[in-house]
Amino acid sequence: MGNGNTSSFEGFILVGFSDRPRLELTLFLVVLTFYLLTLLGNVTIILLSALDSRLHTPMYFFLANLSFLDMCFTTGSVPQMLYNLWGPDKTISYVGCAIQLYFVLALGGVECVLLAVMAYDRYAAVCKPLHYAVIMHPRLCGQLASVAWLSGFGNSLIMAPQTLMLPRCGHRRVEHFLCEMPALIGMACVDTMALEALAFALAIFIILVPLILILISYSYIARAVLRIKSAAGRKKAFNTCSSHLIVVSLFYGTIIYMYLQPANTYSQDQGKFLTLFYTIVTPSVNPLIYTLRNKDVKEAVKKVLGKGSAKAES
Repeated sequence: MGNGNTSSFEGFILVGFSDRPRLELTLFLVVLTFYLLTLLGNVTIILLSALDSRLHTPMYFFLANLSFLDMCFTTGSVPQMLYNLWGPDKTISYVGCAIQLYFVLALGGVECVLLAVMAYDRYAAVCKPLHYAVIMHPRLCGQLASVAWLSGFGNSLIMAPQTLMLPRCGHRRVEHFLCEMPALIGMACVDTMALEALAFALAIFIILVPLILILISYSYIARAVLRIKSAAGRKKAFNTCSSHLIVVSLFYGTIIYMYLQPANTYSQDQGKFLTLFYTIVTPSVNPLIYTLRNKDVKEAVKKVLGKGSAKAES
């Protein structure tokens, strides 16, 4: 028993796709490319939201929060992933694994709640346009963002320690390239039904409740849009919400599959590719989704680039 407890603090081996070295090299290049795109795109959104006064609105305040969240989320997991994909060393220290698990759980939870907050903001903009500035005042925006961040980190504060402290009888091989909760629970050599029940209960509050609130918000938005008589008005309302809907679909599609299924039905390869998707693909395409259909952001880019070129010429 003493040896088992000691070995559990020696660290873990992140197996990943070590049995397919060519695939690992390809994944290294893909992950690195998407990581650089994530940093570039999200830093751009944050800077534009700060520099352009036209973007000092609740929508861009929450979008800047989402961009900062995505940067933290990828930075907390991708460097270790790149290290393990590049060479034969697949180890991660116990402390490193604990930190990674905590932040992956926390920031994933923050994003669930933050997307619900953003849906409420879109509801207020479309359904209560005359009262929008009064409803979404800066103090409320700060409070809603705080609720999102505190909810995610609070959930992780409960689940991460319990997951890490599960007896593993000396097993150190994690069938993943991240210290993710389903993979770590699957390594346990004891009955994990109680922990899985707790995880499911917390997931209802962190994942399903925000999703239900998003669906309710968009049911009201859809009803309001259908009442708009002009085609131009309907198009404007649709463009206001379409980017957020795409992001919600991408994020929730993967996160529900990952965290709302029993550990014994967890498919290792599917889990690995889904983790890749919401860890590197979604954070990198979020800025693209929000900027492609957004005139305000395009104008802000032109304004900032225009100032830069004007300074260079002078």
